Amino acid sequence: MSGFVFSEKPIEIASGDGVHITDTNGTEYLDFGASYACVPVGHCHPEVVDAATTQLEELMYVQASYPHAARTALYEGLAETAPVDVDNVWLCNSGTEANEAALKFARSATGRQKIVATTQGFHGRTMGALATTWKDKYKKPFEPLAGGVEFVEYGDTAAMMEAVDEETAAVILEPLQGEGGINPVSTEYLQAVRVATATSGAAMILDEIQTGLGRTGSLWAADRHDVVPDILTTAKGLGSGLPIGATLCRDWIAEDCGNHGSTFSGGPVVSAAAGATLDVIQRESLPAHAAEVGSYLRREAEARLGDDVRDVRGDGLMIGIEVRRGSNRVVRDLAINHQILALPAGRTVLRLLPPLTVDRDHADAVVDAIAEVVS
Repeated sequence: MSGFVFSEKPIEIASGDGVHITDTNGTEYLDFGASYACVPVGHCHPEVVDAATTQLEELMYVQASYPHAARTALYEGLAETAPVDVDNVWLCNSGTEANEAALKFARSATGRQKIVATTQGFHGRTMGALATTWKDKYKKPFEPLAGGVEFVEYGDTAAMMEAVDEETAAVILEPLQGEGGINPVSTEYLQAVRVATATSGAAMILDEIQTGLGRTGSLWAADRHDVVPDILTTAKGLGSGLPIGATLCRDWIAEDCGNHGSTFSGGPVVSAAAGATLDVIQRESLPAHAAEVGSYLRREAEARLGDDVRDVRGDGLMIGIEVRRGSNRVVRDLAINHQILALPAGRTVLRLLPPLTVDRDHADAVVDAIAEVVS
């Protein structure tokens, strides 16, 4: 019997080490997808493995109402690294749960219902988060969804200023859209959103599920744009592949967050893995490394690919290359003919989300392969 939700790829993965994974036939692949940015410090980083294994042997699980050292350390680590005053932490099991909590917290704290989201945005697949996700292909089979959501054009300051009013509970948006096509936005736009929400008494929710933890060249994209949201969500790479998400918020949100919970909130094993991941990212200065290698890769791609692609964009090691043929075909050719794993972001954008530990030689190999595939 096989799974029925995912369309399985014709490569069965057996093991991973650093920036490479190996299939059951012994073929090694350079992983420039990192399973949607889920392994920022590389596959099976020894410190993360050791932290999870040690905890696994001591205590697999205790519910979050009982204090536990690994969970407490993760609370403190996330609070210390987050933008100023965004230091209340709730742990869950995924990015969509983190966004679901953010939406609930915002409605409870403001006493309002209206949520403003953006075109091309992606915030998850549970019923609340899905309602704030843009594309119909994700939503139509499950409608009706949670109500009260209004969409505005991503990056359009005037449209955002008009939409946010005294009935608005929250604005939710990504500082760099991932699933929507690796779409960057200006600092001025994000700061205008911050002003609009602060003025109206609404919460600004910054979805850093994919952009966080050093991916865009700073620990949080919020830092790069000098924006402090009311709520920040993260997941993906936080547990180096183990399922975890986090919703971080300011005091005024936390004080009126309502009744919310999760059985597996911050289990000891995943908390230990997440704490080790956060330690490695900071100690090895991986955000700065991502900025340097990502900038190099984009420059090389622009120079080498030229008119064979429509655009090269992104920040840090969150890169989109808009191709002139279907992105799924490019992803397939890279995997089968060049042993490089990448991802699509819509029909025409090739998405690169490698471990933050890749170097310039890896970037050169990827650009060489893409040039051959798209030429």
